[in-house]
Amino acid sequence: RRFMSALRSAARIKPIVLLKAGRHAGGLAAVETHSGMAAGSDIVFEAAVRRAGVVRVKNIGQLFYAAKALASKFRPQGKRLAIITNGGGPGAMAADRAGDLEIPLAELSASTMQKLNAAMPPTWSQSNPVDIEGDATPKRYHDATQAVAEDDAVDGVLVMLSPQAMTQPMEVAKAVIEVDLQTAKPILTCWMGEEQVHEARSLLEEAGIPSFRMPETAIELYYHISTYYWNQKLLLQTPAPSSKHSRPETEGAKMLIEAVLHERRKLLSEMESKAILRAFRIPVAQTMVAHTPTEALLLAEQIGFPIAMKIDSPDILHKSEVGGVRLNITNAPAARNAYHDIIETVKKRHPTARINGLSIEPFLARPNGRELMIGVSRDPIFGPIITFGAGGTEVEVFSDRAVALPPLNRFLARDLIQSTRASKLLGEFRNMPAVNHEALEEILLHVSQMICELPWLQELDLNPLIVDETGGIAADARIVIDYAAPSGDRYAHMAIHPYPVHLIQEWELPDGRTVTIRPIRPEDAEREQQFVISMSEESKYYRFMDTIRELTQTMLVRFTQIDYDREMALVATLPDAEGKEVQIGVSRYVTNPDGESVEFALAVADDWQRHGVGRKLMSALIDCARVKGYRSIVGDVLSMNTKMFTLMTRLGFTIHPHPADPAVKRVIKPL
Repeated sequence: RRFMSALRSAARIKPIVLLKAGRHAGGLAAVETHSGMAAGSDIVFEAAVRRAGVVRVKNIGQLFYAAKALASKFRPQGKRLAIITNGGGPGAMAADRAGDLEIPLAELSASTMQKLNAAMPPTWSQSNPVDIEGDATPKRYHDATQAVAEDDAVDGVLVMLSPQAMTQPMEVAKAVIEVDLQTAKPILTCWMGEEQVHEARSLLEEAGIPSFRMPETAIELYYHISTYYWNQKLLLQTPAPSSKHSRPETEGAKMLIEAVLHERRKLLSEMESKAILRAFRIPVAQTMVAHTPTEALLLAEQIGFPIAMKIDSPDILHKSEVGGVRLNITNAPAARNAYHDIIETVKKRHPTARINGLSIEPFLARPNGRELMIGVSRDPIFGPIITFGAGGTEVEVFSDRAVALPPLNRFLARDLIQSTRASKLLGEFRNMPAVNHEALEEILLHVSQMICELPWLQELDLNPLIVDETGGIAADARIVIDYAAPSGDRYAHMAIHPYPVHLIQEWELPDGRTVTIRPIRPEDAEREQQFVISMSEESKYYRFMDTIRELTQTMLVRFTQIDYDREMALVATLPDAEGKEVQIGVSRYVTNPDGESVEFALAVADDWQRHGVGRKLMSALIDCARVKGYRSIVGDVLSMNTKMFTLMTRLGFTIHPHPADPAVKRVIKPL
């Protein structure tokens, strides 16, 4: 968690490009041998740095190219790329590399096609890459680049030049620079060759336009930089551990887990696993256990044919591997035969396995269903992770999976789904309607809730998870638990601290209005800025001990994009006449280097001073620090700020001289 906390904190202020060895088995072994510690899974590390808002590169060359591009004004808002070239071969090479990296080539709009048809020769490519022919003039480059850059379906433009007899590299560079000055769309270039284009490439670099020698390098750089800005969106996500609208039955799940651990078991039965899932609002197939063939027939008649039958054993993790599953059983004789067949097969393949009986459940016949998999496991470095991908018995063979660190919100759940090849099967496909994406995202959110609230959870397999246009349902489930280390932090088991929704509280004013006190969020940036701008000069000076008009961008990021594990900021808000949330105060603390104390700051809007807002904010902040286990809370107050000293005294602080500044007093409260 300390690594993630530091990385996320730094990435909010400065762009970070990261190079880490050990992507494959040989390199990973070398890393572990050299460092003397486990390096963890590389796919999990990749997910962690994405969530931290960092871009990872694979070699030293990419490291320097990425740093150069990040230092420029190159800021793609997405990954849709348009390629303009005067050579079909280089354009195809660039498109191939884009395909390798799954960079989508932008689909040009009808209006853009009209502009290109009017300005290009009849033999131009009529598609993206936009091949403007080998005799392309500077004006043709200008018109093509301008038309493509104006297309809303384009996020970035790569302009390529392959030197030919009639090519004018310098004049084309000037034409591209002219377009770059007129558009907000990021442009990068690839002037192939050396002596003939060296001067033009230097001109482009001086204008702040990244320029490369090879198409593949330009595409790789575009991939890394567009990924960086997408990862910055991931960094801004602050998911809560659970939804306001769907509270899980956490206590019931905890009681069941405690009972299983009391029996010295760690693998839950299928019925127990599905009970936990139901507690977290995850749809599951009804399951009952039969201990004899007669019971199996009775349960089958009760559930209704067709049914599925599965072995129930605490010693068998994967039922299919030992012949312990029979599907689509349509009648009583088939059910009786299946019962005997499963028992005999399992005893042959796993003679020492304890058999509780057979699970009987409805056979989920969904003609439009897609089989997916959601899993939870523990990484030795980053803790709980969520895995999503194609499901069914071939899940290990196809190896189509994506990994994310919890907690998730809907944005992150959607990003996880779209990171897999299986996502391409979730839309309309072979006369099947699109699946219910919202229901699938909801299941991922509920799994994230489970991870947040159940530190005992070690492994979870929902495979297959059958999803169609009506929703999703887990046909099979497996949960492994273990004892959790006692901790005062309810989320100590997670690498990323979720948004602390449990700290939200409401306070009713004497006039009946309700003030909400809650932890700050990144989307509060504009609200925080307006709060500071509206403060009087005296209030600003008392708070910042300096004369400022508004917060700088760096300060705004630092104040609103916080690490809830190492710091806290509580804002007091209430609705204005239009129902819009307005900030009237904020209290915050950051952990001191000693790790045992925190330093606080407090600011209240001038119109709301002497209304109890400051006292309420400080009391809530003190409670947060106490629960986190800090031993004291301290603050520096200007000697002339008598109102603050009055409040601090009432809250139990003691006032001391500042060790370095006579104009400042230090206030301290033991916790």
